[in-house]
Amino acid sequence: MRTAGLTMNDVWAHRVLRERGVETYRLEGVTAELGVMVESLDLKHRGKEENYRPYLHMTGELRSVTPAKALPFGISQVTYSPGQGEKVDAFYEFDDQQLVVLASKGYFTSGFAVPEQVTGIEWELPATADMLVLAPSGAQTEDDTPVVFTQIHDIGGLEIDLESSGYDLAGYFADHSTDGVPRAEAVVDARGLKARSDAINSLFTEDELGLDTEVKQVVGAPVPEAAPVADGMSARLQQIEAEIAAEREQYQSERASTEGTTENLYRERVAAALQTAEEQEEPFAPPVSAREAQRDLNLDLDLELEEQEQETRRREVKSAPSLDERKRHVAQRAADLDFGEDGEQSLGS
Repeated sequence: MRTAGLTMNDVWAHRVLRERGVETYRLEGVTAELGVMVESLDLKHRGKEENYRPYLHMTGELRSVTPAKALPFGISQVTYSPGQGEKVDAFYEFDDQQLVVLASKGYFTSGFAVPEQVTGIEWELPATADMLVLAPSGAQTEDDTPVVFTQIHDIGGLEIDLESSGYDLAGYFADHSTDGVPRAEAVVDARGLKARSDAINSLFTEDELGLDTEVKQVVGAPVPEAAPVADGMSARLQQIEAEIAAEREQYQSERASTEGTTENLYRERVAAALQTAEEQEEPFAPPVSAREAQRDLNLDLDLELEEQEQETRRREVKSAPSLDERKRHVAQRAADLDFGEDGEQSLGS
């Protein structure tokens, strides 16, 4: 039997637990399979200490919970209407062999991207849950059905991989190894699938994918030269570091805008006060080094000495009499001498 479910944080769940004389069944750690409508799938990377190992971050909405064993009153599945289920965050970890497949498909090229066909569909993910089943009231009516409250463990951080989920997501990535040009068909390495597990669940059937049973190989076709692996890896690592820096900056910005956080208190009380104080301060000239001050002083002294020397030369040139002036001065002197001798003779006579 399928029935609509409610979350454990619903107000009715607490009221049922408080009521006495109500027949309830509480189940903890139930192994179940979640039906999650996937809304987004992003390729992320771990930190530098883990060598930027890639993983997938999936977000979606809970649509159903199917326990491994039937619940009381024959309940086989709990369903949720669109918009009523909880938000689910899951993290898909690639194993080493899957990373080799991603690298062969051009993981270090700029055109490598997450496949779009794996979003907008319902995934089946493993999880554990706590459940509270409220027994029917006993009235023989159509509406007298059991009510189920559920609480999914780690719904905001489900850790899944190939072994736990049965999905080999590396096979859905397009091949960008030939200069970033994807192939028309996405072919999964059958040898790798058989080596890892015999129970691989595919998200799509062969009819939905439109894959042919046989893959034609073109022999003798020219193979374009691939870019050096080292250059591609370096460019990819730089891109990853830039993405991590952008995520860190976004996180710090969100922390600064959230009230009550340390970053918000610093921005509102400390940084704002410092900025106001800097705006009120008058601009001042930068300090002059001792060597520059001594050089300016020596230059001033040299200019002053040069001006004094020029002034002295002007005075010397101005005080020196010309040749005509000297002749006039000698003639005047001779006339004065002649006058003196004539005066003496006249006095003596």
